[in-house]
Amino acid sequence: MPKKARTETWRKKRRQEYLEMKKYRYYIFCEGQATEPKYFQGFKKLIEENPIYRDMVLIEIEPCQAETMRVIGMAEEYVKKNKIQKGQIWCVYDKDSFPASDFNGVVSRAEQLNKENPELQYHTAWSNECIEFWFLLHFAYYTANNHRKAYISFLNDKFIKLGIGKYEKNMNDIFNILMEKGNPKLAISYAKRIIRDGKGKTPTEIAPGTKVYVLVEELVKYLPEKIQNTFR
Repeated sequence: MPKKARTETWRKKRRQEYLEMKKYRYYIFCEGQATEPKYFQGFKKLIEENPIYRDMVLIEIEPCQAETMRVIGMAEEYVKKNKIQKGQIWCVYDKDSFPASDFNGVVSRAEQLNKENPELQYHTAWSNECIEFWFLLHFAYYTANNHRKAYISFLNDKFIKLGIGKYEKNMNDIFNILMEKGNPKLAISYAKRIIRDGKGKTPTEIAPGTKVYVLVEELVKYLPEKIQNTFR
């Protein structure tokens, strides 16, 4: 066997052994190329630094740079290619101006896929209309169905008042800013309240709204206890 082939085989074996060590596995597919991945990298970093869970929890974050239905499609392709049989697959995506059928369709597709393997479950962490609405909830309860420009304007004003400067997409420290300057506990409470008020409605009809908090609550379980209290 050529040396390169032996090296590739060894790497695959080591990766498989690494995966088998992990009891809890999360594969996060983000519509955005940087904003959402950088936010969730904050959780990943803290979990990997936590001596209690760092050897038990696997978190892989995949930027998709694709819209709604394509995000879950890429997740399916990834699962198939890597022969993943166990774990949680999370699709993080925005409504933006995409058709309601596509936005609602991700949830329907996830429900369909979840019938195939009880150990491999798909979840949706959508925002209507954008991830900035989730960020905004760290500072205020907000229910006006505005364009994303209004949410970004709100964040700009808030960040400037806090001495951070203007809000920018793809901010490297967005996780720390929201955790230290905002109130994650209230953000979760506000997001849940909005979803409760929209009970029986489709994701498109809950405007504004977000279910990013569901993934956040899932990851918070593995943070150091002192930091968990920031979210609970």
